[in-house]
Amino acid sequence: MSALPSGTFGERLAAAVARFGPLCVGIDPHPSLLAEWGLTDDDAGLKEFAGACAEAFAGHVAVVKPQSAFFERHGSRGIAVLEQLLAAFEGTPTLTLLDAKRGDVGSTMDGYADAYLAIGAPLGADAMTLSPYLGFGSLVPALDAAADAGRGAIVLARTSNPEGADVQLAALGDRSVAQGIVNAAAARNAGAATLGDVGVVVGATIDHGLDLTELNGAVLAPGLGAQGAGPADIAARFTDVRGVVLPSASRSVLRAGPDVATLRAAALTLRDELG
Repeated sequence: MSALPSGTFGERLAAAVARFGPLCVGIDPHPSLLAEWGLTDDDAGLKEFAGACAEAFAGHVAVVKPQSAFFERHGSRGIAVLEQLLAAFEGTPTLTLLDAKRGDVGSTMDGYADAYLAIGAPLGADAMTLSPYLGFGSLVPALDAAADAGRGAIVLARTSNPEGADVQLAALGDRSVAQGIVNAAAARNAGAATLGDVGVVVGATIDHGLDLTELNGAVLAPGLGAQGAGPADIAARFTDVRGVVLPSASRSVLRAGPDVATLRAAALTLRDELG
């Protein structure tokens, strides 16, 4: 993002969801998906895939979520395609959420903030996923940089992978570690008039057991579609959210490509099913 956006991330997200609905479309160029699209598994195929996604989704859904790993696997040329993809959405009403799950401490966290979240960040999106499992406080440099640049952060809280439960459900006094993450995000959002800039990731395929009533931010709910969650699961599992829920789907939409019109239609159909 070459210029500072107008308004906070929370304000822009609320406006995008009000206009387009809550669907977040993942842009995940798996090698198998590139093959299904008839594309080569290299930077040339990646560039064609990314261009089709930008044309299909910009101005039609609230949020897109590029998965950084599938660009990084192509090295510097893949990173260049990711940078071009983020730029393609700049200036459109569709927000970008870079799924990179970065998390570290001290000067290393500063470095990640400079790369992804600070003013003038070369890989800056509207928001980025962060991992708080070196302690929520370790994220403060990134959260502060994001706020200064008008960006947001979505922090892992309760993921749906079975391995996550050992850490995320561990007791932290009278609450779970995951609930502690939610509470810390809510504290960052306190006083925001619309939505705060810090959201949390809570998997849509699990009964999460979290209290989300004080969050005042976004809940990214991955798992819609190919991973097994449907619109009814979203409605049932996120009844108490103060903020917005962003159900996220990737493969169930992307398999409709490579035709741009068909790809867009798949996203709009799923968006409308969410109500």
